[in-house]
Amino acid sequence: MLAFILRRLLQSVGVLLAVGLIAFAMFRFAGDPVNQLVAPDTPYAERLQIRQSLGLDDPVLVQFARYAGNAVRGQFGNSYQFRQPVSTLLAERMPATLELALCATLFALTAGILMGVYSALHRDSVGAKLLQAVSLVGVSLPTFLIGILLIFLFSVTLGWLPSYGRGDTVRIGWWTTGFLTASGWKALILPSITLGLFQMTLIMRLVRAEMLEVLRTDYIRFARARGLTTRSIHFGHALKNTLVPVITVAGLQLGSIIAFSIITETVFQWPGMGLLFVQAVQNVDVPIMAAYLLLVALIFVTINLVVDLLYTIVDPRLRLSVRRAA
Repeated sequence: MLAFILRRLLQSVGVLLAVGLIAFAMFRFAGDPVNQLVAPDTPYAERLQIRQSLGLDDPVLVQFARYAGNAVRGQFGNSYQFRQPVSTLLAERMPATLELALCATLFALTAGILMGVYSALHRDSVGAKLLQAVSLVGVSLPTFLIGILLIFLFSVTLGWLPSYGRGDTVRIGWWTTGFLTASGWKALILPSITLGLFQMTLIMRLVRAEMLEVLRTDYIRFARARGLTTRSIHFGHALKNTLVPVITVAGLQLGSIIAFSIITETVFQWPGMGLLFVQAVQNVDVPIMAAYLLLVALIFVTINLVVDLLYTIVDPRLRLSVRRAA
């Protein structure tokens, strides 16, 4: 198991280095950073002095080594737009994005698994067919349209929920949370549903398909022959084996939720990292763009490592294959 983890860690380091190289290339080819720092009529001598102070005149390898070393320490330079360290800006916006992603993931997993199990166990019922139709709608509609429709229905027409912002927050150290206020919970509902709806329908369809496949296997027939209860067969045997591919999809979708929360945060003006990235793109703020790219890569790499470890816990066959490979 230790050798398996070490191999995965080495692969993760390679991925992060590749992403770091891409992010560094963004600094060099997205434009001259000095143009974002000074006025158009700044003299050439002053521009040259700024370039030297930023180390932009150093050789490429030296610049990349310095950039990689700073990135390891969590330092990504200063934002051209906000004139603040990028790490500080990301730290301020990270709680909002992570709380939104957590709520969207819990919504997608809970509703998706329950709806998938129900539609598999009652596949000919009216309720199952209705859930299938709902899943098609969730997969087909784009995220921004879902958000706009929810805002129109629950904010504009009914006036039940806020249409933008994060609500009241409470600061706990460097972390700010909306979980401790009523307005914070109300502000989370619409963006969480918008962000998690596609993942929910995907998980539901996957659970349904895998559950139907597992129910047709020989060991389920053998379990029925042994006289086990229907509840034990469905939830103790079939569902457990169904969760192996669901773990993969859920893990990757969590990374996707964080990475692609950009649209949802823009629609609801949610003050997270996605909205910060959109503002950075509009203002060609390359340090924020590169730091966001590295952070998303780190999240995906970490999630993949956790998913690989969960495999060995859920499926005993994988534990045996890992031990044989070691």
